[in-house]
Amino acid sequence: MTDDGTPIEERVGDVLRDREETVAVAESCTGGLVGSLLTDVPGSSDYFDRSIVSYSYRAKQELLAVSREALDAHGAVSEPVAREMAQAVRDTAGTDWGVATTGVAGPTGGSPETPVGTVYIAVAHAAPWETNDSDCTVTHYEFDGSRTEVKHRIARQSLTDLLDATQEE
Repeated sequence: MTDDGTPIEERVGDVLRDREETVAVAESCTGGLVGSLLTDVPGSSDYFDRSIVSYSYRAKQELLAVSREALDAHGAVSEPVAREMAQAVRDTAGTDWGVATTGVAGPTGGSPETPVGTVYIAVAHAAPWETNDSDCTVTHYEFDGSRTEVKHRIARQSLTDLLDATQEE
């Protein structure tokens, strides 16, 4: 929910529709929840293009061209991989915005360096050609809770990050 009680997915939809902008999503740990939230809103086809669930390294490489170097050097749950995912989904879909989630939802799979609940959310914006103003921000979060709770918190946080980014543009 946003401050005014409107569900975040509706607020994001209103802003994108008003701005006549579009979004595509690359999801790993959320397994399609971000796309599901966005498409829960009637009329979401006005601004939502696609959600790619790229759970494995191979899927990240094949579907999003995430580099072997980023995966080798940093692992799937990392800032560089989240950045490549968001930029790739934005660019391949030809949308104004790309959002990516990559993390460890748990209850297993964590490590001392990357504990359960760790996530990187990236939001990439496509500026007009030849302006050199396209950008991508990546934010690191750690969430507590069951696997399902963590996934839902990540999905909602990714939409909050997108909404914040649209308001900064």
